[in-house]
Amino acid sequence: MRCPKDASDWSIPCTSTLNTLNLENDNIGSQGTQHLANAFQNNKTLTTLNLASNAIGDEGVQHLTKILENNNTLTTLNLAKNGIDAKGAEHLAKALEGNKTLITLNLSSNEIGTEGAQHLAKALENNNTLTELDLANNNIYNEGTQHLAKALETNNTLTALNLARNEIGAEGIEQLTSFLRNNTTLVTLNLKHNKLEVDGVKHLAVGLENNNTLITLDLVSNTIDDEATLHLAAALLNNNTLVTLLLRYNKIGDKGAEYLAIAFRNNTTLHKLDLTRNQIGDQGAQDLATAFRDNKTLAYLGLDGNKIKQQGAQHLAAAFENNKTLTFLDLAGNEIGDQGAQDLAAAFRNNTTLTTLDLRRNEIGKVSKHHVMQTLRENTTLKLFLWDDVEDLD
Repeated sequence: MRCPKDASDWSIPCTSTLNTLNLENDNIGSQGTQHLANAFQNNKTLTTLNLASNAIGDEGVQHLTKILENNNTLTTLNLAKNGIDAKGAEHLAKALEGNKTLITLNLSSNEIGTEGAQHLAKALENNNTLTELDLANNNIYNEGTQHLAKALETNNTLTALNLARNEIGAEGIEQLTSFLRNNTTLVTLNLKHNKLEVDGVKHLAVGLENNNTLITLDLVSNTIDDEATLHLAAALLNNNTLVTLLLRYNKIGDKGAEYLAIAFRNNTTLHKLDLTRNQIGDQGAQDLATAFRDNKTLAYLGLDGNKIKQQGAQHLAAAFENNKTLTFLDLAGNEIGDQGAQDLAAAFRNNTTLTTLDLRRNEIGKVSKHHVMQTLRENTTLKLFLWDDVEDLD
């Protein structure tokens, strides 16, 4: 059921059976939000409300508190990209303290800052229902992270926390350590595009060392080098829960790859490892290949944009030739050359598990590309990315 476009025309009959309302990018503003709040104040069916990109601001959030304070059904609220600052976060926090139904809250790409984070932290101390909180791109910085981390130390419901793009460094991560060490519910932690560097990763490693719940860890673009990787790998050495580790756009070289290889040599849970756009060469590729040769869980390995040449490709080919779990291998943007491409093609000629192989931008000559395609012509499960355009071998 679709209600009138003009928010001023909304009425209780129109909302009596509605359970999902998506008004993303509808330019409703704070006035439209007021009409919506009046209409849904006593609603008993609405579970999902998406108001992303509507410039509702702090005033609009204040109107929405009517829904949060009185509604007993709303579980998902998306307020991303709405120009909400600390005052709006304060209004929202007060409403959340008494709310018993909201499960997912998206406040990404607003302007809540450290003060707003402090208000939300206070609300989280008393909230026992929220499981997913997205605060990406909000200028929270270290101070705001410290407030949130302290509040979450006693939280036993949050399963997903997104703090991406908040310029968080070592000081902020240090406060998260205690939360991660004692938490038994968080399964997804997104810290991409922050400023962890070596000291931040050291603190994170302490928190992860005995963590038995985290499944997905996103550390994309955090200036993580080999030294930082050593601390991370040490923390994950005996980990048996992590499924996805994202380390794209860092500064991990051969030594860092070696540390990760040691950590995951006997791992039985890791499903996805993304090392795209790092500085891994042949030796690092060899160490990773050795670690995953007999692995029975890894399905996705991303090595796009590294420094792997023919020798590294040869080691990877030998390691994965008889592998029965790897479905996605991305080696685009390396330097594997003609022979490296041919070695990989020979290895995957009869492989029925791999579905995607990306070899673009690898200094492979035209003749060798045709040779690779000829070698893989009878592989009916593989999608090969070799030329500028997708070549589908089916």
